[in-house]
Amino acid sequence: MNSKAKILTLATTMLAVSSLTVQTVVAQAKLTNQSKLFINGIGEVRVGMNVSQAAKAAGTRLVGDSPNNSCYYVKPKAEPKDVGFMVTEGRISRVDVWRNSKITTLKGAKIGDSEARIKSLYPGQIQVTPHKYVQGGHYLTFIPKDRADHNYRLVFETDGKRVTQFRAGKLPEVEYIEGCS
Repeated sequence: MNSKAKILTLATTMLAVSSLTVQTVVAQAKLTNQSKLFINGIGEVRVGMNVSQAAKAAGTRLVGDSPNNSCYYVKPKAEPKDVGFMVTEGRISRVDVWRNSKITTLKGAKIGDSEARIKSLYPGQIQVTPHKYVQGGHYLTFIPKDRADHNYRLVFETDGKRVTQFRAGKLPEVEYIEGCS
């Protein structure tokens, strides 16, 4: 093989690997059931993004209520199911997870976990308050220690024993008990 052919082969190989790498990054950026919830977003979607930016970061269309309201929800058109984004003032302000036991927080907390497990995952940072609608239930609120995160929370709702749903986002929206109602 002459040197011109070697260079062409090398360039073709590099282009193929580069293309594969870009496709892998795009695939990883898509919002899935393996995406992790953290105090200011999920996967690549961040609190503060507008809906268009969030859809691009999620790699899927976000559909939902009319944006004419000052507060409304959008959700991924396809997967993951039972994930919603609260939008206030045109920006994502919180992420809600219902009935989806596959999505976890960065520490691995998920729907179905015991209250004790949540407290053990976030030692000394969980504030427990009574649930407004579920007798014996609680809100387990993770309060971050990092000063940069002081306006964010992670809230686990329980039936008194196990997590039934959870959400993350900025204050005050993350603490709204009835969503946009």
